Amino acid sequence: MHLHHYYAKQLADLCSPVKPSPMLGPRVVLTNTALASDMGIDINALHSDNLINQLFDPQHPMAFNSVAQKYGGHQFGQWNPQLGDGRGLLLGEIKTPRGKFLDLHLKGAGLTPYSRHADGRAVLRSTIREYLASEALNALSIPSSRALCLIATQERVKRDGLELGAMMIRTCSSHIRFGHFEYFHRHGEKNQLDRLFAFCFEHHFSACLNANNPHLAMLTEIIASTANLVAKWQAYGFNHGVMNTDNMSIHSITFDYGPYAFLDDFIPNYICNRSDHSGRYAFDQQPVIALWNLNALAHAFSKHVEVDALKNALSQFEPVFIASYHGLMHQRFGFFVEQTAQTQACIDEFMQILKDEFADLHVSFRQLSEQLAHIMQSDGSLFANGFKQLPRLLQWCKQYQGTMKHQLEIAKQHEAIYLSEISDIQNRMVNINPLTVLRTHHLQSAIAAAENDDFSVCESLLAAVTHPFEKRSEWSVFAQPPSKKQKGIALSCSS
Repeated sequence: MHLHHYYAKQLADLCSPVKPSPMLGPRVVLTNTALASDMGIDINALHSDNLINQLFDPQHPMAFNSVAQKYGGHQFGQWNPQLGDGRGLLLGEIKTPRGKFLDLHLKGAGLTPYSRHADGRAVLRSTIREYLASEALNALSIPSSRALCLIATQERVKRDGLELGAMMIRTCSSHIRFGHFEYFHRHGEKNQLDRLFAFCFEHHFSACLNANNPHLAMLTEIIASTANLVAKWQAYGFNHGVMNTDNMSIHSITFDYGPYAFLDDFIPNYICNRSDHSGRYAFDQQPVIALWNLNALAHAFSKHVEVDALKNALSQFEPVFIASYHGLMHQRFGFFVEQTAQTQACIDEFMQILKDEFADLHVSFRQLSEQLAHIMQSDGSLFANGFKQLPRLLQWCKQYQGTMKHQLEIAKQHEAIYLSEISDIQNRMVNINPLTVLRTHHLQSAIAAAENDDFSVCESLLAAVTHPFEKRSEWSVFAQPPSKKQKGIALSCSS
């Protein structure tokens, strides 16, 4: 791997040089061969002996130039300036065959100046959770950091008890967070803040330099892309769980996985993080918090953008989010042609039914997709029988039939041949409504097996969630929702 070190060299005083600290008995147990190929990385470079030797050779470019980044952040709404990469190191940037630069970042790398009395390590449990989640979301076209490889170790790390330690190399466009800008703005370090802006314009937002106000253009782009990201979370039932500003990326990717969860039952105010006692990061609060975080970020732009312009830019979050969310939800229902009051009313009623019945979100949408032809050709009783309020569901099926027929009429008027038949729409629906998502109870089983040195469950689960729309017998177990006893597994920020 040929690495560049733009951040480490151009912003040397905004980070600290730190070399990875070896752990006991490291070995590569999961390797993302598809991602490695896309990045132009020889898969042999990720084999245990090669990679481990390079990571912990102080003269190798990965270790010689590795740095921990400095930043702050609002954690549960409270400003904390004492953050930074407490257990992660930027190893460098790699240029892909397509000419794009991506960070390589080692998580669980050991102590840094920002470890704050912690050990600088990651545990196997949380590392598996991040590895699988980042790949699962990517397969759903939800922007995310990506996992390149997972390194298991024999070293024990103290959390609630003693757990196996691990490391992971992840990749994304950069690891620059909202908290980077907040830190230098709130500390009055104008020179450092301006150099951070200059770095971002050069490497990540070069098109914004053509605007009348490049800083406003950059902020506007971050606002819109963040709105689109959170719309996808809401449409697919993903609860991040800890949306602190230091966990928010300027590239609007799902980032820094902690106590996340995909919803099982549709409970809009679901809280996946047991440390979130006030429900600040509940599922239905994510759009509100995203805008709150963008407001916090906007303060760092205030030396370059007038207050009214900042307010106007932030006011665009809601319409972008609503348009994106409604567009995604219409597609999930098979309404690909035109959004109308009729389609929205149909969607609203179904989602209210799911909420009232605590129905499984993913099973409900998948069954709707697979039974579309039946619903359209009958009274929908086969689909409705899965619900408690049978008369209400039968009535909704009539409403859905009428709405879908109207959609087909519009499609024919516009000569949308590819949407002229129910079979066309059904084929699209099964490719947008996943059969398999990364459910917490299956993830817990994979972690339990891995802690006994069996990574086969991880590999099988990973295969299933990275092909979420495919139906295969060997993956059928991972499409199963949890039993009553398996619901509501407590998750924490501990990792």
